[in-house]
Amino acid sequence: MPNSSNIHFAPQPIGAGSRHLSRRRILALSPAMLLSAPAGLFAQAAYPTQPIKIIVPFGPGGLGDITARLVGQSLGEKLGQAVVVENKPGAGGVLAANAALAAPKDGHTLILFVNGTAISKSLFKTSFDPETDFVPISSIAYFDLVLLTAKGSPIVDVKSLLAEGGKRMLNLGTINPGSTQNLSAELFKSVTKLNASLIPYKSTPEVTTALIRGDIDVAFESYTAVKGQVEAGNIQPIACTGPARTPWLPKVPTIRESGVSDYEVTGWNALYAPAGVPAQALQTLNKAMQEVMQLPEIRKRILELGSDPRGSTPQEMATVFNRDYLKWAQVIQKAGIKMQ
Repeated sequence: MPNSSNIHFAPQPIGAGSRHLSRRRILALSPAMLLSAPAGLFAQAAYPTQPIKIIVPFGPGGLGDITARLVGQSLGEKLGQAVVVENKPGAGGVLAANAALAAPKDGHTLILFVNGTAISKSLFKTSFDPETDFVPISSIAYFDLVLLTAKGSPIVDVKSLLAEGGKRMLNLGTINPGSTQNLSAELFKSVTKLNASLIPYKSTPEVTTALIRGDIDVAFESYTAVKGQVEAGNIQPIACTGPARTPWLPKVPTIRESGVSDYEVTGWNALYAPAGVPAQALQTLNKAMQEVMQLPEIRKRILELGSDPRGSTPQEMATVFNRDYLKWAQVIQKAGIKMQ
């Protein structure tokens, strides 16, 4: 039965008699009578009725920002409303999550989650639970990260990185705390006992600039976000984080191949909504996302960016999130990383 807040009352002509129900009489109806009312009486409000906002918990230029904007444009075309991206980096994704939770729960404010969101559930104490305070809509893409150094750096592989860390304190750069990149770096530092200080930046361009300038020695980032700088020869990938070499960088070994047997990270990003959004809006969003993720031009663009385009049902995405949360909770506990 529709909620009474969704019932719309048309003006009633004077003298209409029993042909029309007054507002008072409708509210007096029993639940059984409401269920048997004519189908057109309680018409559902259309969705969406206004532009949709996707809050991205990272700065512009990174993988999350790029894919959100790419998918958002086609999603807006499918839904007949503009889709805008709002970047809200900082505080390990808490600022973005709080902004999404503070908005009306009508399906017009969404948020981008990444597998770092699942990891951070075991690392950071926050006022919200990503699994209970938010609901999944669909996954977007899966990707590996790359470990990067600047052109001309004496660090050319994982072995030389660890050797350099034995001589001095290194600076390891990533985008903001709570991101997949940042947490992957934290894990790498813990597993290898690397003598390094983690330096967080608000956006990928800031990370790559710092790497080129020599402010940091190495960085973790998605290939998507640094593809241009890699192809220009300004920075160089020395290892990938996935279980096997990525097809986009076939000559670059994995971190596991490089001697760190306990290390593997595969990232993903996905579209979520605050819990409490009407089921009709979630169904509409998932149907549109399924269609968007099958568009040849979308798949081509995401593949060109070095990521694997994959849509999902909400249930499938919820399973992936919980699987990664449990996996990383064990890794974090084993590594002795304390909750912050």
